[in-house]
Amino acid sequence: MFSSNILSLVTFTYGLAGFLYIFAWVFKKPVVGNLGMWAAIIGLLGNTAGIILRWVESYQLGFGHAPLSNLYESLVFFAWTIILLYLFVEYRFKNRIIGAFVAPLAFLAMAYASLSPNISDRIQPLIPALKSNWLIAHVVACFIGYSAFAIAFGVSILYLLKQNDSGEKESLMAHVPSTQVLDELTHQMVMFGFLFLSAGIITGAVWANSAWGRYWGWDPKETWSLITWFLYAALLHARMMRGWHGRRIAILSIIGFAAVLFTYFGVNLLPGLHSYQAM
Repeated sequence: MFSSNILSLVTFTYGLAGFLYIFAWVFKKPVVGNLGMWAAIIGLLGNTAGIILRWVESYQLGFGHAPLSNLYESLVFFAWTIILLYLFVEYRFKNRIIGAFVAPLAFLAMAYASLSPNISDRIQPLIPALKSNWLIAHVVACFIGYSAFAIAFGVSILYLLKQNDSGEKESLMAHVPSTQVLDELTHQMVMFGFLFLSAGIITGAVWANSAWGRYWGWDPKETWSLITWFLYAALLHARMMRGWHGRRIAILSIIGFAAVLFTYFGVNLLPGLHSYQAM
């Protein structure tokens, strides 16, 4: 499939973007950071083209559906949302160092999808339960939330490094945004992601009722989605009601993203209706 070839190239483009962002940060070369931005943009365009083409190819095969139904397609879409949201953050804050901690996440998602021998890129017909108008709304909402949490994770790592910096002018942290800016960006990304995760859980419940006749069944995916929701709800509560800032919020953000990863990948090892099948 031609779409898979395009998406394989996107994998290396995102890898190049991550490398250029890291190189620009370590060696203090803003021009290289600019190249990293363009590599990310080119990768995003290729990612978009690959998703659209895969959608078209599914119709050509006779069972057209949005390319959001299996592990391969979800990883491709996850990478797309990460880079799209990151480029907005880069434009908003005019700082490319954050890209050194975010672009590699998109690369890893694409690399897992494109290079893992355990993941098939074949386009397959939907099982009956997935033939619903709620498919796109549920998956898109969840992965926008996941991508926002991924960026919050990268910013939280950067915050902890900045906080422990010696303060020397030649330090790697010299051109990193202030801890106050990083703390606020983490908060904004978590709030944004929390809203979309909530929307994803709600649309998922409606979809479950349509498919299986119940809104909630304590499936492993549903259970871990709820755990993840409570973790981020606790983070927001701690910040808004308890006045938590800085290091404690960064650590909660990292823990929250670990829960996201388990919700996404870990539950595939458990029996359940929501488990992605790699092959």
